[in-house]
Amino acid sequence: MRSDLPIARAGQTIGLFGGSFDPAHPGHLHVSREALKRFGLDRVWWLVSPGNPLKPKGPAPLAQRLAAAHALVDHPRIIVTDIEARIGTRYTAQTIAALQALYPGVRFVWLMGADNLAQFHRWQDWQEIMARVAVGVLARPGSRIAARTAKAASIFRHAKLPAEAAHLLAHRAPPAWCFVNLPMIDASSSAIRARGDW
Repeated sequence: MRSDLPIARAGQTIGLFGGSFDPAHPGHLHVSREALKRFGLDRVWWLVSPGNPLKPKGPAPLAQRLAAAHALVDHPRIIVTDIEARIGTRYTAQTIAALQALYPGVRFVWLMGADNLAQFHRWQDWQEIMARVAVGVLARPGSRIAARTAKAASIFRHAKLPAEAAHLLAHRAPPAWCFVNLPMIDASSSAIRARGDW
C-alpha cells in the first residue's frame, strides 16, 4: 500500500464522503458522525476533490480546502484525504473502482446528502456506482421530498433498505441503499461563500 494513502484493512467498512468541501463546515462533520453511528462504519473518509465536474466555477485551491478540513475535523475516525488527486481520478465511479482495486476486501459505502440523490442520475456512470457500492443517503434541510422522488430512488426502489436496518447497509451486496433522516444542522458551503467568510 502506498504510504501517501489512508490505511484500511480487509474486512473494514469505510464511508466515502466526497465533495469539494469549499469550505468544510460543521454540517459536514455532523453528517459524518451520524453516518459512523447509523451505518455502523469503521471510518469515514472525506474525499476532498480536485474539482466538481457539475459545477461551472472551480473551487478554492485544493491545499486551502484540505487545510480548512483538517482544522475542522476533531474525530479520530474521520479522515481527510486528497486521494482523488493522488490517484488521478475525476469522477466518482472511477474513484470507487480505483479504491476497490487498491483496498481488496474493504467494504466501501458511498455517502451523500439527500440533495445529491435528487440529481444523482446526472452523475457520470451513476448506475455503475450503484452496482459497485452500497449508498447511504443522509437527509439535509429542505431536500427530503426531492430526494424521495428522485429518478435514482425510483429505479432502485427494490434495493432500498428501511432506515431501521441502516446498520446492515455496509454488509449488503450492491445495489443497496438506505435513506436516513438526521437531526439537522443547517449549514452550507454556498452560504458561507455568499457571506464572504471563505
